[in-house]
Amino acid sequence: MASSSSSVNARPWGGSTVHQRRLREVWRSAGWPCQDLVEVELLAAGLLERVRQPSGHETLRVTDAGLLVLDATLQRNRARRDAHEALVERVVREMARAGRIAWRGLSLRARVGEGDAGAWMMAMPDVFSIRHTTVEDYVEPAVHEIKVTRADLLSDLRHPHKSRAYHALSSHCWYVLKAGIAEVDEIPAGFGVIFAAARGDADGELDVARPAPRRAMRLPLGTWMALARANAEPAADAQAQAWLTDLQSNSEHATNDPAGDDA
Repeated sequence: MASSSSSVNARPWGGSTVHQRRLREVWRSAGWPCQDLVEVELLAAGLLERVRQPSGHETLRVTDAGLLVLDATLQRNRARRDAHEALVERVVREMARAGRIAWRGLSLRARVGEGDAGAWMMAMPDVFSIRHTTVEDYVEPAVHEIKVTRADLLSDLRHPHKSRAYHALSSHCWYVLKAGIAEVDEIPAGFGVIFAAARGDADGELDVARPAPRRAMRLPLGTWMALARANAEPAADAQAQAWLTDLQSNSEHATNDPAGDDA
C-alpha cells in the first residue's frame, strides 16, 4: 500500500535526526521493516511506503517526498560542514600569523587522570598548534575547538571527557564560536572563548571574549611522534619569508639568550 506525499505538503516535516537516519538506512538497504514507532511516523508522513513483493513479503521504499527530505538534510549538512571548514581555515590562518605551527584533523591519544584511575582517550581537536620554537618549555600547545551551530556545541558540552582529553594535550584550550550561538558564561571556565562573525570566508576578525587559562606543560613523546607523522598546515608565503629573514638575522647576530631560539 503506497502512501501519498500529500501529508508532507500539508504540514512541514519536523522529524528528528532519528527519523532522518532511518530514512537513510532504508534508502541504502533492501528496505526490511522494523515495525517500530519511528517507522510508523515515517509511513504516516508519506516519506516511506510499503511494497508487497511477489514472495508475499512486505518491504519499505523511500517515496519521492522522502527523497526530498533526504536531499534537504544533505544540503543542510553540507552547508554546516562548509561553514565549519571556513571557520577552521580562519583559525589556522590566525595561528600562522601568530607564528605558530598548526594541524587540523589530528587524532591524538591523551592520558586523562593519574595512577590507576587514569585512562587513555582519543582526542580529535579541530585545530592543534604549537609555537614555532626549538625550546621545549616555550612550545605552549593549544587546542581550538570550532562550533558553528548551537546543537553541535551543546552536544560537545554534554561529553566532559572530551574536555579532559583536550586539556591533557594542551597548555590552553579555546572554543571558537560562530557569533550568536552561545554566551560566554555557557562555556566551561577552563576554556577561552573566541567569537567569529557569521561569514563564509577565511578572513575577518576573531574577537577574544574570554582569555584561556594557561598552564605550563611539556608534550609527551607520543604526541610528538603523532605530530611528526602528520602534515602541518603550510604557513602563508609572507610569513614563511619573514621567518627566513629572522633566521638569517639571528645567525648574523647570535646571542646566548634562550628566547632567541623562538622564531
